[in-house]
Amino acid sequence: MELLEEYIRRNGAVKEGNVLKVDSFLNHQMDVQLFAEMGKEWKRLFADAPINKILTIEASGIGIACVVAQEFQVPVVFAKKSQSINIDGEVYSSKVQSFTHKRVYDVIVSRKFLTPEDHVLVIDDFLANGCAVNGLIDIIEASGATLEGVGIAIEKGFQEGGKLLRKRGVRLESLAIVDAMDAAKGSLTFRQ
Repeated sequence: MELLEEYIRRNGAVKEGNVLKVDSFLNHQMDVQLFAEMGKEWKRLFADAPINKILTIEASGIGIACVVAQEFQVPVVFAKKSQSINIDGEVYSSKVQSFTHKRVYDVIVSRKFLTPEDHVLVIDDFLANGCAVNGLIDIIEASGATLEGVGIAIEKGFQEGGKLLRKRGVRLESLAIVDAMDAAKGSLTFRQ
């Protein structure tokens, strides 16, 4: 998606450790007009799928997922990174290792919000090694729901996540794929 790539070039910063800082428009301060365009693009890309739920993981994916859900006119469910007193009943859970935070989370979704009748589109801001997406897919499979696909804002194409998901047969639509980053030069290249 050319618009997203322009935002990344103009406002993103490449940092040591394969970190792409896009907090001015994607995952701290959120550019809702950009999100709206991203939502329209995923709606176009997944127009043939009978999606009735959007699933994401807290926290950075929630804003994007809400805008996407408006396009599909369906609810958003987000996996929580910790048990809280307002989650009653049984939950689906999976362990997820965060690339950014360098720790493992137990993510949970209440069983009442994912059922075998659901057709799910997973939405997230980044795809690096694929741990978060794989954790969400584990939860979808445990619920008996159908995974219709995965929508990622920015995929780090030089890391294994996207390749492994595609090899697994997952329908993956990334709006921007970064093939290389050089922190010393502050440069990046996108897949064409």
